[in-house]
Amino acid sequence: MVIGAGRAPRRREAAVTDIRREALTLPGVALGPTNPLPPLHPLDEAHRIDERSREGLPLGMARQLGYRPLTSVLPERIRDGYGRDRAPVTLDTIVIENDRLRATVLPGLGGRVASLWHKPTERELLYRNPVFQPADFALNGAWFSGGIEWNIGATGHTTLSCAPLHAARVEAPDGTAMLRLWEWERLRDLPFQVDLWLPDGSDFLYVGVRIRNPHEKPAPVYWWSNIAVPEERRVLAPAEEAWHFGYTHTLRRVPVPVSEGADRTYPLNSEYPADWFYEVEDGRRRWVAALDDAGHGLVQTSTDALRGRKLFVWGGGTGGRRWQDWLTEPGTGGYCEIQAGLARTQLEHVRLEAEGEFSWLEAYGPMAADPALVHGAGDWGAAVGEVERRLGEVLPRADVDAAYAAWLPCADAEPGERLADGSGWGALELLRTGGKLAGTPFEESTLGAAQEPWRELLETGAFPEPRRVGPPGPTLVAPEWRDMLETAPARPLSEYHLGVAQWHAGDRAQAVRSWERGLELAPSLWPLLRCLAVADAAEGFAERAADRYAEAFDDLCAERRDGGEVWVAVSAALGREAISALLSVGRVQAARDVWDRVHPETRARGRFRLLEAELLLAEGDVPGAREVFVAGFEVADLREGAEVLADLWARVAPDEPLPPAYDFRMRPDA
Repeated sequence: MVIGAGRAPRRREAAVTDIRREALTLPGVALGPTNPLPPLHPLDEAHRIDERSREGLPLGMARQLGYRPLTSVLPERIRDGYGRDRAPVTLDTIVIENDRLRATVLPGLGGRVASLWHKPTERELLYRNPVFQPADFALNGAWFSGGIEWNIGATGHTTLSCAPLHAARVEAPDGTAMLRLWEWERLRDLPFQVDLWLPDGSDFLYVGVRIRNPHEKPAPVYWWSNIAVPEERRVLAPAEEAWHFGYTHTLRRVPVPVSEGADRTYPLNSEYPADWFYEVEDGRRRWVAALDDAGHGLVQTSTDALRGRKLFVWGGGTGGRRWQDWLTEPGTGGYCEIQAGLARTQLEHVRLEAEGEFSWLEAYGPMAADPALVHGAGDWGAAVGEVERRLGEVLPRADVDAAYAAWLPCADAEPGERLADGSGWGALELLRTGGKLAGTPFEESTLGAAQEPWRELLETGAFPEPRRVGPPGPTLVAPEWRDMLETAPARPLSEYHLGVAQWHAGDRAQAVRSWERGLELAPSLWPLLRCLAVADAAEGFAERAADRYAEAFDDLCAERRDGGEVWVAVSAALGREAISALLSVGRVQAARDVWDRVHPETRARGRFRLLEAELLLAEGDVPGAREVFVAGFEVADLREGAEVLADLWARVAPDEPLPPAYDFRMRPDA
């Protein structure tokens, strides 16, 4: 019998699980260039908690809520180069298939499982997004909805949402083919792997996950498997209570399923977007399911290490519906998310000891339960009991535990045929430490242009100066790299990177000194001036920040090469910050001068149309600002939870309701 297959497989002479590369073409947009400016500003994260909500929390939760929350997305860069003018795009996929299920994985986009198709019932078990439309929901910007996402790093959507992972074929515990995905998560400097396989005859996709801490100090860990399903479902989990968290930033315990007069296990019964983190009792089997009116849908279960379960809803209000249209395609049906994580809530980080690891096994498959019980009025216990009983029949808890035990020895197996390449950052880290990680090789062949100057610093002790003029590359900020920069020859580019690393470490005074030293000999002044402008603004010196932004943009315009993608991207990023800084101190004409020198194609983008409305308003041209809204624009990188559109409209047309196209509000009016 196949361990954990969920039913007795038919006898075969050979395993039939297949793994192959394919391509998926659908309407979408290119990701565009990464923002060339280092993200020195504080983390813009919607999932922060009101301090009053901390009172009376369970001790373990309270401790993990305060355990090393993320304050910056360094060393990552912000991904904001995408738009909204869709055309056919082709994405590389890896398909895993047996005689019961077909899973489609996107290795170039965080290893997302875009589709899980159940052959016997001809049902798609996930919400499969009909378009590829990035939006500003990840910690570093670009994210897209649909499928199963592997969230690692810190509270929020992973910085790897739109990044490539390494992928290869490995042998599964039962001798079938297994797909291994792995990468080095850079916010916490932790390697991880995701192993996916379909035992012969199984109705369930198995997923083995391992996170390792190769360092000599403990590390904070965050993990949530994020599963998009159609929202016209009832979501069930073995819980009588949940922790409710909304965009008012409050966390409170509420009953399940009925709270404030409505059954919140039906996603459309809520008006505003919100999270429900289910309080699953210790010892109870961990699972969550989303079932339609006929009792059909998806169930996810796991070994006990993955303790948390969650429901996220967009709700039935105007803001939630607008976001649904924004992220998908109007008229194609909405979605909600069911999730599973290491902690009770997504506001927590779990301590992983030095040289330790976390590992667990998840299973995803179809569920068919009695609809009269699933949707029975008022009897939550009967509904949960029915799903729990059916799950025990198709996939006993003991089978999941046995599958995990069988997988663990395979976690160290060396990958075979390579199917996709991730980044070279893991290879660079292993070059620095001289270490090796069984099962997840980060080979030197993956090192690229972004890693090359850091490799030279490692081997020679000096950071190389660029051979041609251009924006500086990304900065490594871990203490070991910062130490190397501190002992490297004090050249302009090394001083720039050292300042960024010191800023990340919280040593702002030293960062400013490093940037000021770099200015003395730098051929390009604008990267250092921009860093100093951010520092001035953070210290409350708004006028000096505006001066430095204006000087930085002048220097950039004297240096840039018009037309190139990188120059357009850096001009847009620096110009946007400079205009906002100048407007904040009332220097409207100087802001207009910057606007006039931004590339014309940049000024046509929605983000800059919004900025134009702010500029017109500052110039006293209220009708002109209103006309920008009337003409219509779309801010492709509108941040999750942002209220800038509503706020600016209230200034432009205080007596008129916000037009529906601009209504992305995710909370009641304050």
